[in-house]
Amino acid sequence: MKCFIFILVVFVSAYTIAQEKFSKEISLITDNDLYVSAIRDRYYTSGVFLTYRYLSNKKNESLEKRIFEWQVGQEMYTPFKATVDNVNNHDRPFAGYLYGGFKIKSVYKNNQILTTSAQIGVLGSNSYAQELQEFIHDIYGFKKAIGWEYQIKNAFALNFNAEYLKTIIQTNTNNLDVAWVNELNAGTVYTNIATGFYSRIGLKPLQNLTNSIAFNTNLNNQQTTTYREVESFFFVKPMLRYALYDATLQGSFFNDESPITKSLMPLVFDIELGLKFTVNRLNFGYSFNYNTSKSKDLRYNYGHRYGSVIINYLLH
Repeated sequence: MKCFIFILVVFVSAYTIAQEKFSKEISLITDNDLYVSAIRDRYYTSGVFLTYRYLSNKKNESLEKRIFEWQVGQEMYTPFKATVDNVNNHDRPFAGYLYGGFKIKSVYKNNQILTTSAQIGVLGSNSYAQELQEFIHDIYGFKKAIGWEYQIKNAFALNFNAEYLKTIIQTNTNNLDVAWVNELNAGTVYTNIATGFYSRIGLKPLQNLTNSIAFNTNLNNQQTTTYREVESFFFVKPMLRYALYDATLQGSFFNDESPITKSLMPLVFDIELGLKFTVNRLNFGYSFNYNTSKSKDLRYNYGHRYGSVIINYLLH
């Protein structure tokens, strides 16, 4: 069955419509540990991100394109089991983070990308994380979550983020490349730095960093020299992250009333691997994500796994 699905993906991707220009895109990403295991429901247990992305019409000699993004996102965190009834067994706090964000992606002609963004939102019960988890548990027939009354308390959230990517390896056949990735997050929710690599293995020749669904740079208009092209590739993204602050674990410094807080594990290794491909106006992706423990107090200290599902729809 898995072999059949793989062949179907390759076949469909090879015959999708290309040589068109789309300047806008709507994207939905959902993260959930249920995408990896039906019995695992802990730590970073859910994320939902809705994005509207569009191309700037302004010209710049050094830029291939500039892309703007508006995003609404929600993240949800729970202890090792969402139904644990003894507060003393909460190995990490229940926490929710709801935000709106704006992002500017500057795509340079020399295969480099600089992205800057800002997020503003709220931690705590005003994030509606509890309500979303109860809704998901009702759909799947899971037991009702217990313990949200001990979640990280309401606090204002403001975060600034930057990311720099550069292609450093590209084969002559253009079926394999590697980009160097660097990230910086600073604010009242997350403060950390990270570095790593994004490697693609193409089922057909890869698109450049400046025009690929891998980096959300596949938008084009009459001012760009590139078109939207057919893509299908596997990818792997290992990252090493050093965290200075995580309000979903430690509580916000705006509010020290959270009943449960935990110690931060500063050094974390992340790896994401998966598949992305195009079908007509749609882009699809699935990835498996793993990270080492983010806290010193976790009951399961061998890391956390979850899945991500990505659906993008292109507009003229």
